[in-house]
Amino acid sequence: MTRKPLLLLAFLLQVAIVAKAQQEPVNLDVVHRIKQEGLKNSQVMETAFYLTDVSGPRLSGSPGLNRANEWAKKQLTEWGLQNAHLEEWGEFGKGWEVEKSYIAMTAPYYQQLIATPKAWTPGTSGLIKAKAVLVQLEKEEDLQQYKGKLAGKIIITDTDNDAKTTFEADAKRYTEEELDKMAMSPEATSSSSSWTPERIAQYRARMALRNKAVDFFKAEGAAAILSSRGGMHGTHYTSNGAPYAKDAQPALPELEMGLEDYGRLVRLLKADKPVELEMETKTNFFTNDMKGYNVIAEIPGTDKKLKDEVVMLGGHIDSWHAATGATDNAAGVAVMMEAVRILQAMGIKPKRTIRIALWSGEEQGLYGSRGYVKEHFGDPATMALTKEHEKLSAYYNLDNGTGKIRGVYLQGNDAARPLMEAWLAPFHDLGATAVTIRNTGGTDHLAFDAVGLPGFQFIQDEIDYDTRTHHTNQDTYDRLQADDLKQAATIVASIVYHTAMRDKKLPRKPLPKPKQAS
Repeated sequence: MTRKPLLLLAFLLQVAIVAKAQQEPVNLDVVHRIKQEGLKNSQVMETAFYLTDVSGPRLSGSPGLNRANEWAKKQLTEWGLQNAHLEEWGEFGKGWEVEKSYIAMTAPYYQQLIATPKAWTPGTSGLIKAKAVLVQLEKEEDLQQYKGKLAGKIIITDTDNDAKTTFEADAKRYTEEELDKMAMSPEATSSSSSWTPERIAQYRARMALRNKAVDFFKAEGAAAILSSRGGMHGTHYTSNGAPYAKDAQPALPELEMGLEDYGRLVRLLKADKPVELEMETKTNFFTNDMKGYNVIAEIPGTDKKLKDEVVMLGGHIDSWHAATGATDNAAGVAVMMEAVRILQAMGIKPKRTIRIALWSGEEQGLYGSRGYVKEHFGDPATMALTKEHEKLSAYYNLDNGTGKIRGVYLQGNDAARPLMEAWLAPFHDLGATAVTIRNTGGTDHLAFDAVGLPGFQFIQDEIDYDTRTHHTNQDTYDRLQADDLKQAATIVASIVYHTAMRDKKLPRKPLPKPKQAS
């Protein structure tokens, strides 16, 4: 068969798929043009490069985040978007960054170790050399046995985590069976149900015990703390080790490391082998501006009746600091920036205004998106809504790594199903097929859903997000999948376009009750 009949057959197949997905209008000519621009002329990896390698780690309040914010604002303006600006969402707290970090074991022999200072912890004020002490802690009363024994020591707490060999691949994609199961789910249950109430209670109890232990170590005059939350094969997780509020009290220097290095130290100490360490960290705090900011830009609407209505898309631009936050979430930001670049390059004149938002403070509690929603749309605590609340059609979010889009979480909004099925139909050939009633959590669409606005997160292939990159020292540009990000940006551009051109806004769920009344 010649190429032309094959192309015609593929086109007719797409038309049939769209027709089957009910009668929601789909502009296949525009879809074709979006695919051409998004898949053949993509700039998504160049954008990701500037967000990661050039900007560096983007911890909330840090110079790296400031660099990324300013660059994103400038780039969106150069692409032709209007009203690009940094918009304050409220007070965050102290900024922080690492200037120097080194740690090694010097006895019973020398071995350099891989570790990262925990965020918002102070430096060591020069090189320190000290003995390590193993603290075995199950309850608060256990601390008393170490009274008078920790001065000048480096604290290592016991762990029951082991670096075990795995026999499954780090990276994976959804199978068709898994996607079908998600699509057939009858209830809007959470896709992240592993956080049961019991597990949450256990986590809070552990955190409370840890905080009391850190206070005890500091009062006893300990020099520093080493800790581990897991990670193998040179990978370790990191997070904050101290409060970032402007009036927060200083903590102890603390580093996190993976299980191989940490496990060796624990085993030696359990065997009563003296362990000596040397370490030096230098960290900087920034208090000249403790506000938080989002990056906002627009493609203005052109329809006289609908131009005041808005379609939003976005993702969080802040990251953790052990790497450059590539999959969490430079990938999502690069995709959303690429989506508006595609539409702008095509000369699209949307009926509604298309507004991109790059949030900060997500890693500390969705602060940027929640602050924006409270200012522009309503307060979930009281459900006092603004005039803008009626003007928003939908918000689309991307924040699950580098994997391609495989579908959409409806977040319990079943009335939006026919729309999403129709809008995804032309992308079945790119692997995006699943529309599920399920909820998903942990990211910025929740701020919109909390005040009754349509907020959607896309289903993405996990790749090695949970096994290798999420909040780790391995979350670098090298982990990004270029073809997946091109696919995702192309699909987002099309869905945002059709949302902006639709005669009506997207259907909404009933308004939630005020949170303070629940």
